Amino acid sequence: MEDDGRSDGAPDGLAEERWRVAYALADGIRGIPAEGVPAKLCEMCLRLLPVTGMSLSVQAAGPGMETLLCTSDKVAAQLAEIQYTLGEGPRLRATTLRAPVFAADLLRGPEVSRWPVFASQALRVGAQAVFSVPLGGPVTPLGTMDMYRREPGSLSPRDVRVALFAADAIYAAIRTLGRRSTQEPEEGVACLQGAETDRDEVHQATGMIMVLLAVGPEEALARLRARAFVQGRTATEVAHDIVNRTLDITEHD
Repeated sequence: MEDDGRSDGAPDGLAEERWRVAYALADGIRGIPAEGVPAKLCEMCLRLLPVTGMSLSVQAAGPGMETLLCTSDKVAAQLAEIQYTLGEGPRLRATTLRAPVFAADLLRGPEVSRWPVFASQALRVGAQAVFSVPLGGPVTPLGTMDMYRREPGSLSPRDVRVALFAADAIYAAIRTLGRRSTQEPEEGVACLQGAETDRDEVHQATGMIMVLLAVGPEEALARLRARAFVQGRTATEVAHDIVNRTLDITEHD
């Protein structure tokens, strides 16, 4: 019988499937400059999984801080920003649980009652299913691999395995880039350094709020997010105004 590419669940089958995923991603980024690796990894994952788009994020220093490495499209970027601003959603839950979190139906599923605001905003930008898988081990995940679909629906058992194997391979690739940064400073990890600037103003604004209101980093970030939610804006937009002193965080709306 012809092999349909599906594992029968046996250890040898799983190992072969893991190898195929890792090889496909490794082959895809071979010869790619460091700054282009995250985007290429996204592109390769979209070929392996039945999802519409995805993004990669890594945790940064400080509570609630994270940076985007790449997004495959506008909707993926909006979903990342929505979750960052609200402080809720599959990505943040996956980071907390250190386990995959799948929201297969944002229109009628249990996720609607769990994250009502996120669900409504995700639907508004064009996503009806969102999936998040941690990058790295269960103790301290490096970040998350986040995917979405325009239509609702669960991932098949095989697709879940492929997503987990892909997350492992991406984690290894990012860690390899980090090691190369100390050996090849002229190339470095431009992808990681560039990603840091994505949330740089949020970090600065959080520090300013801590000083102005004499609060800790978690409360400072919560206040920034709350202001963004009240104003119907993103956390990044509000942080920009705080840093540029066109918004006084000590004033109430």
